[in-house]
Amino acid sequence: MNKYRICLQDNERIDLQSKLSDRSLTVKTHKRIESLLLLDQGLSMRTIEQKVGLTYPSLQLLSKRYSECQLMCLKDSPRSGRPVNITGEERAKLTALACSEAPAGHARWTLRLLADKMVELEMCEHLSHSQVGKILKKTNFNHIVNGNGVSAL
Repeated sequence: MNKYRICLQDNERIDLQSKLSDRSLTVKTHKRIESLLLLDQGLSMRTIEQKVGLTYPSLQLLSKRYSECQLMCLKDSPRSGRPVNITGEERAKLTALACSEAPAGHARWTLRLLADKMVELEMCEHLSHSQVGKILKKTNFNHIVNGNGVSAL
């Protein structure tokens, strides 16, 4: 039994039906809209689960969020965690540093060395080695190709 009964107002129903024809919607949003319309028709969650492809807990959460914040339930709530505060310029400096000669006593740059050097040179305030790995992965950086990251091509 659905604890949170969905009763859309006429203007909400029209708005949702018009949004369904929008091709720029994400699949997640499209499924949420379709589910809300079906819940409004009085279909059971199990039936909607099979029709739309959302899980039963997702449908329960959607109906709960609708009862709390109406059509704002279509949007995702903000994620927890600290956002990455590294600019494009700092990313470029990191890539350039990784392509440079490794410090004395090291054969090549490690992620921890790169992170520490970026903070030491005051190129950024804080940078973890895992974030360095993610940044360099996006640039298809491979420090093994030529010893210091510079490709022979």
